[in-house]
Amino acid sequence: MKLFEQITVVGVGLLGGSLAMACKQQGLAGRVVGFGRNRDNLEKARRLNIIDEYFTDLSSAVKDADLIVLCSPIGSFKSLAEKMVSAFKPGAILTDVGSVKAPIVREIEGVVPRSVYFVGGHPIAGGEKSGVDAADKDLFRGAKCIVTPTSNTDKTALKRVVTLWERLGMKVDAMDAEEHDYIFGAVSHLPHIIAYSLMNTIAGLKTANHERIAYLGGNGLKDVTRIAASDPVMWRDICMANKESVLLCISLFQETLGKIKGQIDQGDGDSLERMFSMANEHRLAMCEKNE
Repeated sequence: MKLFEQITVVGVGLLGGSLAMACKQQGLAGRVVGFGRNRDNLEKARRLNIIDEYFTDLSSAVKDADLIVLCSPIGSFKSLAEKMVSAFKPGAILTDVGSVKAPIVREIEGVVPRSVYFVGGHPIAGGEKSGVDAADKDLFRGAKCIVTPTSNTDKTALKRVVTLWERLGMKVDAMDAEEHDYIFGAVSHLPHIIAYSLMNTIAGLKTANHERIAYLGGNGLKDVTRIAASDPVMWRDICMANKESVLLCISLFQETLGKIKGQIDQGDGDSLERMFSMANEHRLAMCEKNE
């Protein structure tokens, strides 16, 4: 059943392309419009039947949209919202897929007119690949989605956005934006920072005497660093936007790593084993809760 006459996806990459593809397959929109700066990318998306049509002019892409979804890097959200102001039709809903919520919600609520309804959203889906070629109509199925309503959020608009994600197979929960950013600073943003740092550390160990270091890593290294293949621009914006939580998590991680370093340096194998065992138990508990 159709939820919106027109959905406009701003940024037709992995998330935007997957959303457009899934909405088309589920019949959730009369038409799905894509916006972006790269005409070749948009033409490819149209040719692959990911979108119905596209525009490189933002006002043209937005003016008839009932739902606009920001799927570009979060550093662009505010400027995009400001450019849309004169093009929104009354009653339009604006939402996003950003991994940081508090600053985004504050900025966009301060920009959009009262006749337009903003609902902060974060579908917890994605992968290390990027671009429209990686789009997957089943990307959201079985995954979680967070919405971050405020006292300003229109209840009808919120319900429609929640229904959209549920129709795409997601389990939707509401959460305070500040709490969201604290939690995801730990469970998402810190792991990406660690993966990037680990790859750079290993690359820095390469010398004339250790030429093969990058080629001898097994599945463990590949597993831990898989997300280091993620889009650097997207993750730059996420880290900068969630600065407070990210810095706190880095400090806590450095503290834990410092303990491990000290135990190894002092030959305290018993304490080291206890720390590893504790981590093992925490991971098993986490996996059981996510089943």
